[in-house]
Amino acid sequence: MNTMRMWVKMRDSFWFLPTIYGLMALIAIILTILLDTWLVSNFQGHTFSQYFVEKSTARSLYSALITAVLTMTTISFSTIMVVLTKYSTQFSPRTLQDFMKSRVTQHVLGVFSFGFVFTLINLMWLGTSSQKEFLAAYLTVTIAIISLGFFILFIHHSSSFLQVNNLIGQIRNDTSFLIQNTFREKDFIEASEWDEDTVNQWKENAHNTVKANQSGYLQGLEIQGLIKFAKNNDILISSEYQVGDFVTKGTPVFYYWQRNQSDEVEDMSYFLHYMLIGIERTNVQDIEFSIQKLVEIAVKSISPSINDPHTAVNSINRIGSLLTELASIHKPIRYYADQNDELRFIMEPKKFEDYLYRSFYQIRLYGKKDMTVMAALLEALYTIAITSEEHVKEDTWQFAKYVMDSTDTEELHELDFNRFYETCKKIADVCEEEPPIENR
Repeated sequence: MNTMRMWVKMRDSFWFLPTIYGLMALIAIILTILLDTWLVSNFQGHTFSQYFVEKSTARSLYSALITAVLTMTTISFSTIMVVLTKYSTQFSPRTLQDFMKSRVTQHVLGVFSFGFVFTLINLMWLGTSSQKEFLAAYLTVTIAIISLGFFILFIHHSSSFLQVNNLIGQIRNDTSFLIQNTFREKDFIEASEWDEDTVNQWKENAHNTVKANQSGYLQGLEIQGLIKFAKNNDILISSEYQVGDFVTKGTPVFYYWQRNQSDEVEDMSYFLHYMLIGIERTNVQDIEFSIQKLVEIAVKSISPSINDPHTAVNSINRIGSLLTELASIHKPIRYYADQNDELRFIMEPKKFEDYLYRSFYQIRLYGKKDMTVMAALLEALYTIAITSEEHVKEDTWQFAKYVMDSTDTEELHELDFNRFYETCKKIADVCEEEPPIENR
């Protein structure tokens, strides 16, 4: 199993960190019992022995602390349910995973698991021990205080996540990191163009097909692993799907060509080890899905049931800043080669115009009668255009015209029209074009 698959499974497993904390509690219990036994036997009658706790006091203390830790855990789970309900109804169902996969959420429940396991097993050992005095009760009190601190942290964390501006900002930061990581320098060679003769030489041979063994969303591709596999078998691989696409079981996901038809390729199931298919899209490699969360928050905000255009404007501004960042480093990478400059993998890239369209077309559709939303949309496009190169300006201008054409300017009041026209003129000047609407 490849490292990406293992990392995603650990990240998505809600029980992973609490289980680790539970195992740490067992180790801590063994060390505590050994230390407690050694201290009591060696310092009996010493001045230090005045800090020992009697068995009855320790039992009462452990019982009270177990109840306290369970209470905090129960309240935390109740808070989680409130947050999930809020996210699902007012923001977007896609944002649920952001809270559940938050390291703060999982570490807090892990600390509670540690405290409960540590206290419970110590209480059980207390009943079977012939020892009359103990020192470990002080450590249990310390763990209870730490649990209380994490409980306060969790309440603050939950209340912060419920504030839509904080949620939007967090999604924006995570997406920015994903963009930088996607287009960072790799250990293999990436190119937008390749010698056509080389590609045709490969494709002169008959192709072989690798079919999907399950249905679901393509969450990630380990391209470096595929390149290494192709190099070892001297083949060229072509992917039929992009990250974020839905894959149906039995459909071709890879084609590959052999340089020497007589050579045998390793088990074809190895191809599937380098692709991650799951029941939902994730932000492991999917930039479009990360932006989609902000789109859904914006669309829901301008719905009649919520009617919060300012939240929509905030989302549009963040989407615009992400697209500006993406435009500055985006490359339509189609070809991937090994360190010997030998072509090994082909995958159709996502164009910048695709990101632009899928980021804004739904907002345009549902917000075209709200001038606050449309003005924010045009301002975001202006920001992208003024900071980008010529080919991005062309894509941005085409979409800006699409937005302008969808606005019924005949029904606009003069004040609304003037502001709308000024923004249109700004974009047109940057793109060196003429606005498609005439000034009154």
